Amino acid sequence: MTLVAGVDSSTQSCKVLIIDADTGRLVRSGTAPHPPGTEVDPQAWWVALLAAIADAGGLADVAALSVGGQQHGMIVLDANGEVIRPALLWNDTRSSVAAEQLVEEFGDGDLALGAARWADAVGSVPVASFTVTKLRWLADHEPDNAARIAAVALPHDWLTWRLTGASTLETLVTDRSDASGTGYFDPSEGVYRWDLLALALRRPTEEVTGIRLPRVLGPAEAAGRGSTTLGLNHLLLGPGCGDNAGAALGLGLAPGATQVSLGTSGVVATVSETPVRDATGTVAGFADATGHFLPLVCTLNGARVLVSTAELLSVDYDEFSRLALSAPAGADGLTLVPYFEGERTPNLPHATATLSGMTLTSFTRANLARAAVEGLARLLGDALTGVRERDVPVRRVTLVGGGAQAEAFRVVAAQVWGLPVDVPPPAEYVARGAARQAAWVLSGAASPPHWAEAGVTTYEP
Repeated sequence: MTLVAGVDSSTQSCKVLIIDADTGRLVRSGTAPHPPGTEVDPQAWWVALLAAIADAGGLADVAALSVGGQQHGMIVLDANGEVIRPALLWNDTRSSVAAEQLVEEFGDGDLALGAARWADAVGSVPVASFTVTKLRWLADHEPDNAARIAAVALPHDWLTWRLTGASTLETLVTDRSDASGTGYFDPSEGVYRWDLLALALRRPTEEVTGIRLPRVLGPAEAAGRGSTTLGLNHLLLGPGCGDNAGAALGLGLAPGATQVSLGTSGVVATVSETPVRDATGTVAGFADATGHFLPLVCTLNGARVLVSTAELLSVDYDEFSRLALSAPAGADGLTLVPYFEGERTPNLPHATATLSGMTLTSFTRANLARAAVEGLARLLGDALTGVRERDVPVRRVTLVGGGAQAEAFRVVAAQVWGLPVDVPPPAEYVARGAARQAAWVLSGAASPPHWAEAGVTTYEP
């Protein structure tokens, strides 16, 4: 039996799965927490990765490994490969003003023209989560740190680089899926846009070309071998991937399939054979981990809307679902707009949540639970509509993530979206997708291995 490992280095924790490369069967696993906050020293992710590997029983019998990671996080390195400052994570919204500046500047003072030009250049319009906006924030607020930048990496790039034991910036690598979320990589052409990096850093283009950006590997191209110092030289390393692309690969989604992931954020992503360029900024024209594209809509608010409401009601998830399903559709007019952490879709980084329609009849525990579920379902329903409006068909949805475990959300989502909702068994699909990529790299085959999936429960509208 040949074993492969998949890593999910997410916002909240690091998960490692050890999987049979031939069948996809989970053999063992490990996990370790990440520190809270939107600004984190990358060394904490490295410590968590090593702890999760140890918790999974080590890698002595593992042949290949790939890292899936949270997208957009900005890691800046100096000429010696040292981290210059703590990484800014995707959910750090301090660069919201920088995002607007970049759009306006690229449009010569015209926001609409700038948005159209950004979408044409890289498939997406910058928002606060994108790496390019964080670099602009750094240039404006920490110019001394910005001046020291010799390389820019993303979380999964940096962890893969550390696993190789490399000390030179020239060996940094990434993949299309994660590079497509930076704001300065064109996934349809497969090239970096140095002019946009220069715009972000307020420096001449010829000057920023000296900055090392990770080499973009093909979907099944090896990133190298593990570090001899760490005792991992037997380990073949895959290119890695962004977390959403990893989940799509872990679910085995083919072109035309749509996933909704309900975790810290809410994500709607459809595997597409053609790129999407949306000047409204609603849909990000990302790439997937197989050579296709992954039109994606992301919300800042996700499962924590349900968790926070359940905590307010002092109930667990099961009782929360029972309460929500006991209330009528529409919650007797009680409406929750769930912008608890601002919002990315629509782009309202400083918005707050609102609860309206409160009467002596509507303001009940059951209606409050129902309003939370419906508010989140409608938020993600708008995301699905955004994908459809880009001529990407959405016929049914695969629902995953921690929030998918709430029975009420499954039922209400099918009703609100008017679509069949398939719910696979709970699993770490990002790490599973990374492991599938590792098996693909190891096999040298033209396509990822086929792994049989367990039973799926379908909720009809």
